Order: sequence, then C-alpha cells, then structure tokens
Amino acid sequence: MESSDAAPIFSALGQASRLEVLRLLIGCGPNGLPAREISGRLGIPPSTTSFHLAALERAGLIRATRQGRQIIYAVGMAALRELLVFLTEACCEGHPELCGLASALPPVPEEDETMTPAFNVLFLCTRNSARSIMAEAILNRFGGERFRAYSAGSNPATAPMPEVLAKLRAVGHDASGLHSKSWHRFTERDAPQLDFVIGLCDLVDRQTCPDFGDKAVTASWSLPDPAKFTREPAERAALLNELYAGLYRRITIFSNLPFAKLDRMAVRKRLDEIGQGPLPVRALS
Repeated sequence: MESSDAAPIFSALGQASRLEVLRLLIGCGPNGLPAREISGRLGIPPSTTSFHLAALERAGLIRATRQGRQIIYAVGMAALRELLVFLTEACCEGHPELCGLASALPPVPEEDETMTPAFNVLFLCTRNSARSIMAEAILNRFGGERFRAYSAGSNPATAPMPEVLAKLRAVGHDASGLHSKSWHRFTERDAPQLDFVIGLCDLVDRQTCPDFGDKAVTASWSLPDPAKFTREPAERAALLNELYAGLYRRITIFSNLPFAKLDRMAVRKRLDEIGQGPLPVRALS
C-alpha cells in the first residue's frame, strides 16, 4: 500500500462515529450486522448510519452482502490488515518481525462464497422484557458465528426489567444494546430473514403471530414469567438464576444440533423436545 492509497482510508476514519462502526463490525467477525442493528447498538440515527457505512465501504474497510431481504455489513479484514502493515512496515528500520509486530497482525480469513450464513433466531414473549431478552443475550454470546439472535414481543414493555439486565451483566453479558421491541419490526421489508422463531410463553402461542416467512421453523419453549415472581428479593434473585440456567441449558442444546444432517421436520421435532425439557422447579411452585 502506498501513502496515496492510505490517505483516503485515514480520511474515512477521521470521524468518531465511523470508528465506532468499524470497531463494532470488527467484533462481529465475518457475519457482520445489518444497518438497523448497527444503528440501534450505537445509538446513531439510521440515515447517519447509512452515510457512515457508505464512506467506510468506499474506503474498502467494510463490505456489503445481501442475505434475503437485508444487506449485511462486515469488516474487510484484508484491507484492514493491509493498512496495519502500512503503519508498521517501517518499524525496526523496516524489519517489524524483529519486535514481533508482524506476527501480531490479524490473519486474513479465507472468504468462502459458499459459506452458510448465520442462522437468524427470533425469541418471542409478550413483553420482551425478561425471558426473550435473556435468550437473545445468551445465544449471541455463546452461539459463536453460527447464530444471530433477536428478541421481540407482542405487547412490548418500554424497557427490559432492570433486574434481568443486572443478572445478565453479573454473568458477563454486554446488555448495552438490549431493548424491548414489537414483533412487527421483524415483518418489515429490511428485517432479517428468520430461520427460527421460538416462543417462550404460552400467551404468544394463543395469539396470531405475524407472518415471519415460510423459511422459519417455529417452536414453543414455555418458561415462567419473572414479572410474576412476587416473593422476597433474595428468593426472586434465586428464581431468576434458575430461569437463566434453564434458558442456557436449552440454548446450548439447540446451538449444538447437527443442522446439516437434519431435515426441516427433524429440526422441528428436536426443538419441541428441547422445549419439553426440565423447567426451574421452584419457579413453578
């Protein structure tokens, strides 16, 4: 890379919000994120987000690919590595390997055009304030690059339950981007194409769900509602711990299913079996 090539890249990065967008996408790896989610996580208006994404794409720092009805933005790791090489190649009189900088540069992943995109999973409950929020956080953290989790509700609350967010933070989750939202958001034109829709309460099952597309496999994992935990604070905390453990157990089983070896009906059967697994005993008493 020549200085004349590097200068436009530095110009594109010379804005705080663009740096935050790039850092976010680096953390998401090759699966990337849709523009709406980037906007939501960073608190940047959608129109401004689109402007910054366009600037980063022109500089070659990110790439855009279409998945179903939406465009996914991911970091261009090859371009980023080339920029880092440009910055470090003069180190140690042109021998950056002497101080270990060369080996510290990130490897360039092989881009496989046939690589299966991540599964989009939507968790539903009435208020989208506790169970579905927990499930979204758990799968996004432990599902690796194979899953992208979302959550929504039929009658969403104004915000997730504070004690749920506190629990998630206490066990190491980043809760900054979690918020309550309507399930109708996932029927809009730029919504992600869903592969799985999992209801976490009986009430959702008794309502008429929106059309999430023919591709989505649906299932019901009925779990107790933390809003109905009316006991002492210490016991409420214990019940919340049990609920988190129950969700974690089910999501771990789900994320380890051999999807490549199962047809649609077999996957649905496995999901139903997971939903019939043991529940937190005290929460049901």
